[in-house]
Amino acid sequence: MAVRAAVLPAIGSPLGITEIELPEPGPGQVRVRLAAAGVCHSDLSLSNGTMRLPVPAVLGHEGAGTVLAVGEGVTHVAPGDAVVLNWAPSCGSCHACSLGEVWLCANALNGAAGVHARTADGTDLHPGLNVAAFAEETVVAAPCVLPLPDGIPLTDAALLGCAVLTGYGAVHHAAKVRQGETVAVFGVGGVGLATLQAARIAGASRIVAVDVTPQKEELARRAGATDYVLASEDTPREIRALTGGQGVDVSVECVGRAATIRAAWDSTRRGGRTTVVGIGGKDQQVTFNALEIFHWGRTLTGCVYGNSDPARDLPVLAGHVRAGRLDLTALVTERIALDGIPAAFENMLAGKGGRPGGAGRADRRRDPRRVSAGAARRTGVDGRGTGPARGRRR
Repeated sequence: MAVRAAVLPAIGSPLGITEIELPEPGPGQVRVRLAAAGVCHSDLSLSNGTMRLPVPAVLGHEGAGTVLAVGEGVTHVAPGDAVVLNWAPSCGSCHACSLGEVWLCANALNGAAGVHARTADGTDLHPGLNVAAFAEETVVAAPCVLPLPDGIPLTDAALLGCAVLTGYGAVHHAAKVRQGETVAVFGVGGVGLATLQAARIAGASRIVAVDVTPQKEELARRAGATDYVLASEDTPREIRALTGGQGVDVSVECVGRAATIRAAWDSTRRGGRTTVVGIGGKDQQVTFNALEIFHWGRTLTGCVYGNSDPARDLPVLAGHVRAGRLDLTALVTERIALDGIPAAFENMLAGKGGRPGGAGRADRRRDPRRVSAGAARRTGVDGRGTGPARGRRR
C-alpha cells in the first residue's frame, strides 16, 4: 500500500516528502495509522550523522496512532486499539535486560525490530529508530507498540513515547530527585519542559530553567520553573545566588553540549548530582581536573531514554496526565502537517519553540481535519499530516 512519508535520502541531505510502499504486517508485526508524531532533536542527530543511521531512511520515532492490522502471533493489541510507539524495544535476553536495565538493551537499536518499506522504484528504506513515524502509516514489530491507557488523546499521546518518558525518567529514575530538593534544568526544549514538569511532580522546592532564548520563559514557568536564567558564562554564579550560595541539589542537562554539561556540573552544590540527557557529538569534550572531582563529591551520570521501562512507566505517566499533574499540551508549541517537517528541522536548528509535531494519514472514519500534537521541543504530525512542533534541546 502506498503512503506518504518523510524520507532522508542521504546523511546531511534535506528530508523529502514522498510516497513509499508499505508491506502488509507479517508474523509478529503490526500496522499502525499515525495520529501524531513528534519531531525530536534525535531525528536531527540522525539526519546529520551525529548518530549512526543507514540510509535512505524514514525518520520519526515518537508517535501514536491506531492499529489497522496485526500479523500472526500478535495478541497484546488488536485492530482499532490506540497505541504508543516504542522505538527502543528490549530483547529481554542481553546482560542489561537480565539486570532489569532495559533502557540499555544491547539489541534495541540494531535494526532487527524495524520493518523495511520501499520507495516507488523498489529501493529499501531503513526504519529510523525502528518505527518510522514520519509517515501516514507504519508497520512495526509487535514490541514497538504499547497499548495506550484510556483518557489520553492520541494527538497528545505521541509525546509519551520519547520526550515525556525521557524527561520524567531523568528526574525520577536517574537523578532520583527528592521532595524539597532544588533542581536546575538546562535546555527548555521538549525534553527540558517534560523534565521541569517531572521536577514539579517530584516536589522540588525550587526549579531553575536555563536557556539561551528569553522567549521560552513563559513555557518554562508554565511547566513548573520557579526561576528562569538566560544562559551565559555567569549561569553557575546566578544559580548559586538563587540557592543561598550553595548551588542546586540536582542539575539536568538537556542540550548535549560540552559547555552546558560543564555549567550544569558547576551549578550543583557539593555532593550534588548532574544528569546528562542531551545527545552530544564526539567532538564535544568535557574536562574536569582530578582535585575537583574529589573535593566537590559530585556525581555525573549519563541518562538513556530516562532510564525508563516503557511498559512499566507508561501507565504511571498516564495516571499523572489523568490527575492533571502532567500537562502534555504545555509541551506543544506548534501543530504542523507532514509537509512541514523539513521546515520544523530548520526551526530546531534555530532553537525555536519547544517541540513541533507532524501527521500521518487522517482517519476517514473520524474527523479528517483533526491535527495532532507534538511537543514544545518537537514538531508533531497527525494522521493527515498535521501536528505540533518542537525545537531542539532535549
